[in-house]
Amino acid sequence: MLGLSAQAEGSMKTGKGFLVISSDVRPEDETDYLHWLTREHAQERLGIPGFLSVRVFRAEAAGAARFLIFYRLANAAVVASEAYLERLNAPSEWSQRIMPKLSNFVRGGGNIVHEAGEGEGTSVVPIPFDSAEIARYRAAADQAVARNRMVAARIFEVDLATSAVATREKAMRQGDSSFSAMLLLEGLDERAVGAASEALGAGAADGAGIYRQIFVLRNA
Repeated sequence: MLGLSAQAEGSMKTGKGFLVISSDVRPEDETDYLHWLTREHAQERLGIPGFLSVRVFRAEAAGAARFLIFYRLANAAVVASEAYLERLNAPSEWSQRIMPKLSNFVRGGGNIVHEAGEGEGTSVVPIPFDSAEIARYRAAADQAVARNRMVAARIFEVDLATSAVATREKAMRQGDSSFSAMLLLEGLDERAVGAASEALGAGAADGAGIYRQIFVLRNA
């Protein structure tokens, strides 16, 4: 049976930095966006030192920010690294075409402060919260992975200073925002993550805010 390479498997456990981005595109731009993301952008990002893997999710419910991207980084400092900022300030022609088309753009990078469970689920629910409540959500993450069909729960704490650095790519978009912290619930199916989210009072049982994984790329 084929498995992850030792480096890829190790990155899931040792890479303690993250970058999370959510955004939406108009239906008529979706194919161009997905081709850009999976045929150029993901490879470009993983060519930057410290970028270990990327996972792309799509929301099925109408009205949600339809795309969620999770990069695992070697550490939080990668978000402010010279190599990454150089890339952000020299976007490709394709990136220059895509960036102005993105709406509801939310971006945050920093530290993965807690991980409960093993592996990765195909259905996820992102729950932003105030970083002052990390202790409470740490306990909630541990409880969530004990539920049926749940796989993992990860807590991200954003470094707001480095996430807010002005770049050429950022100037191409309008209305960017960020978040303080986030709990990412991961399960085997939408029912599992919806129920876990509902138990936390986040209200995803009706399908709103549930994302399905559509693409993965890891450094070999």
